[in-house]
Amino acid sequence: MHATRRLNALRSETLGRLAALVLGLLVAAAAAHADETCQSPYMPKLSGQEDYIYVWTLGVEGWGDGSDKVVSVGANPARPDYGKIVHSVSVGGRHEAHHGGLTDDRRHYWVGGLDTSQIYIFDIATDPARPKLVKTIDDFVEKSGGVVGPHGFYALPGRMLIPSLSNDVDKGGKTAIVEYSNEGEYVRTTWMPEEAPYGYDARVNAHLNRMLTSSFTGHANYMRPLAELMGDAEAMKNFGNEVVVWDFHARKPLQVLTVPGAPLEIRWALNPIHEYAFIEAALTGELWGVFRKPEDGTFEAVKVGDIGPREEQPLLAVDISLSADDTTLFVDTFMDGKVRVYDVSDPRNARQIYEKKIGSQVNMVSQSWDGKRVYFTSSLLANWDGTGHDDEQFLKAYDWNGKELIERFAIDFREKKIGRPHIMRFGQIGFHTGERPAAEEGAVAAR
Repeated sequence: MHATRRLNALRSETLGRLAALVLGLLVAAAAAHADETCQSPYMPKLSGQEDYIYVWTLGVEGWGDGSDKVVSVGANPARPDYGKIVHSVSVGGRHEAHHGGLTDDRRHYWVGGLDTSQIYIFDIATDPARPKLVKTIDDFVEKSGGVVGPHGFYALPGRMLIPSLSNDVDKGGKTAIVEYSNEGEYVRTTWMPEEAPYGYDARVNAHLNRMLTSSFTGHANYMRPLAELMGDAEAMKNFGNEVVVWDFHARKPLQVLTVPGAPLEIRWALNPIHEYAFIEAALTGELWGVFRKPEDGTFEAVKVGDIGPREEQPLLAVDISLSADDTTLFVDTFMDGKVRVYDVSDPRNARQIYEKKIGSQVNMVSQSWDGKRVYFTSSLLANWDGTGHDDEQFLKAYDWNGKELIERFAIDFREKKIGRPHIMRFGQIGFHTGERPAAEEGAVAAR
């Protein structure tokens, strides 16, 4: 009997190790791709070098047409448009351009405005260099039942998941997650639970059937000038401190975890055997992990590190990017314009290994799946950005060799008077046809 038990245990252990090995090999194989690491698991991955970066850009009065726009930038060093603005298309007016995302077939790029709650859908498949505005959703608030501030755009099969920030009753932080079909038709609204009413990001772990949502603040706060807001003690109480664990298929909240200080971006580990996610808390300058407990499958929130020198807070931690092998985490802090890189191979003990000043301010970071390229943009919100020399507006591209960032190109959006660059997404010539064209004559030599 004991021998049989030992044999069964050995078989189970062997199968477990074999499964882990196979999963690890699959992840290693995926690392040869070049997509952003933060994309939905329901999307196909780009294979090879990205050709374009699509930058959702907030208009500035007196700069060109003054409107929000999608700006296409050449990203392939084997092409003559490398590091150059290729095309821009305006949506008309200023709507607090913020976040955007691709549909599950990568044919369309959805972007939204936090102020007016308008949503714009661009075709990026027909001509990847020149996105075309094909639909405007101007009744989001009405259709959703009073949701304001569409923030994220996360691809589901045939649908777009839109975590939002506010409501039309008091413009406070009570909000919901809204779903639309890929065709731009309203599907449903799921309000955040009463004990955790704030929203920000939403990310799905498909193999666990779990979704995590984080929390920020409402329209009444995020549209105020930052210095004025931070000087208002009562207003500063109106930020979320929760991460919600959901049964994803049922859209049912299961747990509310406490993460003080506006937990923002959520990044699930990418290896399927790693059942945890990282989150940065903007106001406290802390890194947190949300870990699945193997004994019962519930989750716990654990602080795993500090962001920057504590005496220099607040730095406003605003974005994070996790490498495809789950070992390296890039963390942007807005006020000092720095990126800090952490070794998170021990996910409960984040250890800073590098830092670099990107500009007077920095916001978004996008990392290629192969880990070789990292891109940064500068704008957070119109009323939160700096002024004058403290209001640099740029897209910057770097190589990452595992030890340092080496700048490849920079585009000064202020000098070109094209706007305040925010979210980035990647595009590729031939992705939808399955054909990759040869490098054009006169192209920049590939690295």
